[in-house]
Amino acid sequence: MNFYNSRTGVLFRQAQLADQSPFEKLFEVFKELITHTSGDFDEAIDWLRELDKEYQLTDEKYTIDDFIEDLLDKGFIKAEIKPDGSERSMGITAKTEKILREHALKQIFGKLRKSGLGNHNTQHQGAGDDKSGELSSFQFGDSLENIVLTESIKNAQIHSGLGDFMITEDDLVVEKNHHKSQMSTVLMIDISHSMILYGEDRITPAKKVAMALAELITTRYPKDTLDILVFGNDARPISIKELPYLQVGPYHTNTVAGLDLAMDMLRRKRNTNKQIFMITDGKPSCLKMPDGSYYKNSAGLDRSIVEKCYSMARQAKKIKVPITTFMIASDPYLKKFVQDFTRANNGKAFYTGLNNLGEMIFEDYEKNRKKRFG
Repeated sequence: MNFYNSRTGVLFRQAQLADQSPFEKLFEVFKELITHTSGDFDEAIDWLRELDKEYQLTDEKYTIDDFIEDLLDKGFIKAEIKPDGSERSMGITAKTEKILREHALKQIFGKLRKSGLGNHNTQHQGAGDDKSGELSSFQFGDSLENIVLTESIKNAQIHSGLGDFMITEDDLVVEKNHHKSQMSTVLMIDISHSMILYGEDRITPAKKVAMALAELITTRYPKDTLDILVFGNDARPISIKELPYLQVGPYHTNTVAGLDLAMDMLRRKRNTNKQIFMITDGKPSCLKMPDGSYYKNSAGLDRSIVEKCYSMARQAKKIKVPITTFMIASDPYLKKFVQDFTRANNGKAFYTGLNNLGEMIFEDYEKNRKKRFG
């Protein structure tokens, strides 16, 4: 069953499966609502009640109140006392935060086939974390830790016999290690006011992408790292745990601050493979000045702000950090800016709508890994 809610502006898709319980059917809708409301349980339930009135999601045997009780019993929500102690409210738990990431991953990357842990094996052999299973004769420079004693002793017995046992360098066998490569990614999310302008919710798809990417990396590529930052007037890092609660603010777009923080994060990583993904829908319109004040200009592209962006792109190129920009806008002058920005970094740019944003980011992540790791 599909239904569109005019108040939220969201199309909900609910599978009408015979084996779904009333709770499971409502929970599918609830996961969408709690994401759109940035973790505001009361608002999500208000929307759910509205949808129930319009689409008869419940009956007298199972009501919204029954659903709330089940959410409590199953550990998806918890009672919270407001700071002033005035009343009890509900908040989602870490269990639900995890489920929201899994839900986003399933929505965006649902066609992924299960595979083993992504370790980014190269085609070369050498020092690394894991054994390759491949045996070869010992050569000068091989690590003594990689000598396979059982095979080496077996060779010595064959060559010298049991009576006059002696092991030589020619008898030694080593197990090769694969080089292990890791990818460090910083995901930048624009939280300026334009992300909700003109009646279009752009922050929720960006938030879902971040949750899905976080779940993908932690489950499929656990040796990779993902750092997430948000940028408006300023830039700040956020944890994966904060993603469901992410909201826009009355901010301009300080792209320079976001890039500066992203590169600072990556400088601290030991991995040689690093990249930045930037999701934005607006032009850079803000700079923080040395005295702490903000220089803002929303009219067109301000040359002083734009040049700072190009400078950051070139700095990232120098330290071999490609920037992939996902531009949720189609204005010709903004495309020109992104093209020039991308050229300065030798990175990539995609001009995407909201529906395929997640697929594009995943595809680019996978292509980068194949390109770098073979």
